[in-house]
Amino acid sequence: MATDANSARITGRVHGRDITLEGGLSRDEIRSRLWWWRTEDPKDSGEREDRAHESEDSGTDVIATLGGYYEISEDPGSQEAEELVELVYAELNPAD
Repeated sequence: MATDANSARITGRVHGRDITLEGGLSRDEIRSRLWWWRTEDPKDSGEREDRAHESEDSGTDVIATLGGYYEISEDPGSQEAEELVELVYAELNPAD
C-alpha cells in the first residue's frame, strides 16, 4: 500500500515496541497490530521470544490519537478494546 504525506497516521508504544498505524487499515488489521504479541504467526515467534523481556518492564501500552492518549487493554476482546479499534479506524479512515 502506498501512502502519501497527508495520510492519517497514529503512533503508539505496545509491549516495548513502537508501532505506527496508517490510513487504509481495516478493523482487523488495526486489531492485529495493537495486539500483535497475541498472534500465533510462526514466522514471528523468534521476534516474540526476543522481545519477551521487553514487555515485562515496558510500562503502559498506549496509542496516541488526535483525541489524546489511550491505554491498550490486555484483553483484545473487551468492550474497551472494541471501542479503541473503532476510534482508531474512524481516525485513520475519516471518509468512511
